[in-house]
Amino acid sequence: CDYDREKGTVTIVFQCVGAATHMMAELQEGDAFQDFVGPLGCPSELVKETPEELRKKKILFVAGGVGAAPVYPQVKWLHENGVDADVIVGSKTKNLLILEKEMEAVAGNLYVTTDDGSYGRS
Repeated sequence: CDYDREKGTVTIVFQCVGAATHMMAELQEGDAFQDFVGPLGCPSELVKETPEELRKKKILFVAGGVGAAPVYPQVKWLHENGVDADVIVGSKTKNLLILEKEMEAVAGNLYVTTDDGSYGRS
């Protein structure tokens, strides 16, 4: 979900749902993967416009659960380029909410919601 060129690190966000992700959860800092594929999917639509063009727009991201992981680096990039973006992030419960502090640091406005009403807006 994020990287640091200077440190040479990549942060991976995942949810334990099967054997492979449970094995990943056992890894310690500094451990390595034998093989890794990605990123997969389509690039962000935001790459088609300059920061100057994006500053003229109102941008809102809506993410739930682990869907917050691909949103965070986009909002971080926008913030680093002087573009405000608001974020609505949700999860089933407060315990399943991820990246709240990180998102709070880079989002224009952050709105949090949980399905069970245990945190944020319900």
